Amino acid sequence: MMIPIQDFLLLGALRFGLGVIGVILRRNVLIVLMSIELMLNAANLTLVAFGRARHDPHAHAFAFLVMAVAAAEAAVGLAIVVGIFRNRRSVNLDELTLMKH
Repeated sequence: MMIPIQDFLLLGALRFGLGVIGVILRRNVLIVLMSIELMLNAANLTLVAFGRARHDPHAHAFAFLVMAVAAAEAAVGLAIVVGIFRNRRSVNLDELTLMKH
């Protein structure tokens, strides 16, 4: 019994939409980073679904590459958040004005 590709694409679209909503509505940097990870995972799900439907192993390899980039992005992003928290004692995006004079 095969699951149709439309189910995977719908799930990927819902996950991506939830990630976009999280980035737009939330002001906490950690929630924004988690929402970005959710969007990257949705893109991976879509890549793997198309790769499976077309019997193309290149899509799976590309999904692994995206996972590696997402892990590096999470590590660098969390390091920046920890540095900002040490200086400002807050991770609220509205309170961060590091680029202002």
